[in-house]
Amino acid sequence: MSAHHTVIFDLDGTLVDSAPGIIAAFRAVLAAHQIAPHVPLNDSLIGPPLTETLMRLTGESDDAQLAQFIDAFKAAYDGEGVNATPAYAGIDVLLQGLATRHQKLFVATNKRIAPTRAIVERLHWSAHFSSLYALDIYKPRLADKGALLSHLLAEQNLSPASCIYIGDKHEDGHAADSNGITFVAAHWGYGDFVPTNCPTHWLHATSPAELLELLIA
Repeated sequence: MSAHHTVIFDLDGTLVDSAPGIIAAFRAVLAAHQIAPHVPLNDSLIGPPLTETLMRLTGESDDAQLAQFIDAFKAAYDGEGVNATPAYAGIDVLLQGLATRHQKLFVATNKRIAPTRAIVERLHWSAHFSSLYALDIYKPRLADKGALLSHLLAEQNLSPASCIYIGDKHEDGHAADSNGITFVAAHWGYGDFVPTNCPTHWLHATSPAELLELLIA
């Protein structure tokens, strides 16, 4: 791929392994409210928007009760959870390699903007990214990543044909497709990409090193 491309990254499962901190925070919410989880506390919870995941976990749909769960999650996650979130091996080299080629980088994530910024700053990545995009930087909050990528393209005056989105879930690929953006499936994350369940036009990388080779080829 040409080095002039703009590269947009998902965060959870793509740049960072967020499972330990997120699962611990969900466990704290359930314990505080004495609720047995309705779905397993495992990596399948990583990626979707927070409200959606809390509804699945608790079986609760009442807006007021969900608001309490969200506040409890934020309190648990924004401290210990953020600090327990490591970068995947090879991501620092990947970002540095792209930076040396002056490629413009963005993050587009379902994660709230506050912990997103905290994680990026803690990992010393702030200088690599032109901007960080999250669903909750807009009021009202955006519905999904497709809408988020659409806003990013418009606000940054980017052509979809000049952009690449990297993510670890099928929803990331569909969000990219809905905006006419090339998608690269990150196989080291939380997704389940196999040839039989992926559109044939999606690209694939099995490691950050392979992704770097793909992006600078």
